[in-house]
Amino acid sequence: QVQLVESGGGLVQAGGSLRLSCAASGRTFSNYAMGWFRQGPGKGREFVAAQSWSADSTYYADSVKGRFTISRDYAKNTVYLQMNSLIPEDTAVYYCAARSSVELTTSTLHYNYWGQGTQVTVSS
Repeated sequence: QVQLVESGGGLVQAGGSLRLSCAASGRTFSNYAMGWFRQGPGKGREFVAAQSWSADSTYYADSVKGRFTISRDYAKNTVYLQMNSLIPEDTAVYYCAARSSVELTTSTLHYNYWGQGTQVTVSS
C-alpha cells in the first residue's frame, strides 16, 4: 500500500510559478512509476506528466511541455511538479499517482494509488 499526499497548490497570476509536492509513504517509493494528472472545472481527469521508476524516462502532455517539469527525490520519498509560465487554462485540481511498475504510462487506468489532490488556480 502506498499513501500519497499532495501540497503546494494555490492561487497565482498568469505567468507565475508553483511547485507541487507529493509525499509518498508505505512501500518502497523507488519501485513505482509516478505521474501527475489534473481535472479542470467540468472536465475529465487528464494526464500532465509521468516519470519511470528510475527517473530515466519522462513524458509530458503537449499542453505543458516546456513549462512543467516532473522530478523526484528518493531520499525524501517525494515527487515534484515544477510549473512555470502558468496560464488560466492550467487551473485544475492536480493529483499525483503511483503505478507499481517500472514503466511510465499516461493512462489513469494503470495507476494503483492516488493522492487527494491540490487546487491550482491561475488568474488572468
